[in-house]
Amino acid sequence: MRYILLTHNDLDGVSCGILAKLAFGEFVDVHYHSVNSLDYHIEQLMKEQTDRNFSCKIYITDLSVNKDNEMRLKKYAQRGGLIQLIDHHKTALHFNEYEWGDVSVEESIGKLASATSLFYSHLQKQNLLKERSSLSEYVELVRQYDTWEWERKKNIHAKHLNDLLFLQSIEEFEQSMVERLTIEESFSFNEFEEKLLNIEDKKTERYIKRKKRELVQTFIGDKCIGVVHAESYHSELGNELGKEHPHLDCIAIVNMGNKKLGFRTIHDHIDVSEIAAQYGGGGHAKAAGCSLTPEGYHEFVDKTFSLKSLRMDHSHNKMNLKQQCAHYENFDKKRFLLYKNKENKWKVEKDHHLLPDDFSTFEEAERFIKRTYSAYLSKDDMLIQYLIDSNDSKQKKQTKSKA
Repeated sequence: MRYILLTHNDLDGVSCGILAKLAFGEFVDVHYHSVNSLDYHIEQLMKEQTDRNFSCKIYITDLSVNKDNEMRLKKYAQRGGLIQLIDHHKTALHFNEYEWGDVSVEESIGKLASATSLFYSHLQKQNLLKERSSLSEYVELVRQYDTWEWERKKNIHAKHLNDLLFLQSIEEFEQSMVERLTIEESFSFNEFEEKLLNIEDKKTERYIKRKKRELVQTFIGDKCIGVVHAESYHSELGNELGKEHPHLDCIAIVNMGNKKLGFRTIHDHIDVSEIAAQYGGGGHAKAAGCSLTPEGYHEFVDKTFSLKSLRMDHSHNKMNLKQQCAHYENFDKKRFLLYKNKENKWKVEKDHHLLPDDFSTFEEAERFIKRTYSAYLSKDDMLIQYLIDSNDSKQKKQTKSKA
C-alpha cells in the first residue's frame, strides 16, 4: 500500500512527516503545507482519486480542511477511500463525527496533545512503528514545544529543536532527523548544533529586545491587546512581551510580508483561538493565527499606525518600587500614585486627585492604570518630586485654612 501525508510546515507538522518516513519509508509521499495551501491540494487530490486507486491511504495531520473539502472527504470515504485526519486543535473537534477523524486536545487529563504525539500513538496502535527511546524523547520535545509546556518545565531543548528546524530547510531537517532517530538510542544535539543554537539564542535575544520598543497598545472589543510588527521568532516574542506587559490580554503579531496575524497569550482565562476565529483563523487557546484580512488590517495596522509605543517600566529603581507606594506616568504627562490606605485598599491618585476606585491588590490597581492610561513605572526622582509637590499642596491648603 502507498500512503500520502498532508501535514503542516511547522515543527509539529514536519515531525509527523518524519514519523511517516520512519513508518512507511519509500512508500509514503509527504507534502508540507501552510494553513492556506492545504485546501487547494485536497481539492486537486480528490479529483485525481478514482475507485481504482483506493489502495492509497491519505493522512492529514496538524491541519484541518474547509467545509467544502470536508464534504469531499466524506464522500470519498463513503466510496471506500482510505483517510485518516489527526489533529489537536479544538477548532477541528467536529471531525470526530467521522470514522476517519481523530482529534484530541489532550492526551490525558491535564496533558495537552500535539499532532506528532497523536500520530505516534496511532502508528504504534496500528503496528506500523515500534516505540523507541530516541523516538519517544523526540516526540515529547515536539509536544512540549507545541503546547508551550517547555517553558513551564524550563526545557530549553524543546525550543532548540524548533530553532534547529528554522535554521535549515525542511528537507534537510527531515533527512537528518530520520537518520538520527533510526540509529541513535537516545535523542540529543551534536556539538556543532549546540554551538549553532547558542548563536541563535543570542540573535533571538537581540531581536526581542529591539521589538520590545515597538509594541503599541489598543482595545479591540473588550480585549486590551499589544500589537507589534515582526517577521521572526513569533512564539518567543509573543511570550516575552506577554510577561513584560501582563496587563495585556494578548499580543498580536503582524507579519506584513506574508500577510499573517499571530496571537499569543500567557493568561489562562484568554482564548486567542476565539480572536483568530473572528478573522477566519484558529489555533490553540494560547497560540493562534489567521490571514491578514481587510478587517484585520483595519484593526491591527490602520488604527494602530499613529499610536506611540509602550514604555517599559524602569527596572533600576531603588525607591519607586512595585508593591509599595509607586509612581507612574504616561505620554500625556499624566502622573499616578498607587498606595495602600488605612483600610488596606489600594488607591490611585491622578495628578494629586484621588480616583474613586478601590482595588484589593497592587496588581489590580496597576492593571487599571496600565490598561486605561498606558502608564509605566517612572524613575525614582519622579516619585520624589510627586511627593514633594503633594506635600507643598497640603501646606498651602493648611495656610489658606488658617487665614
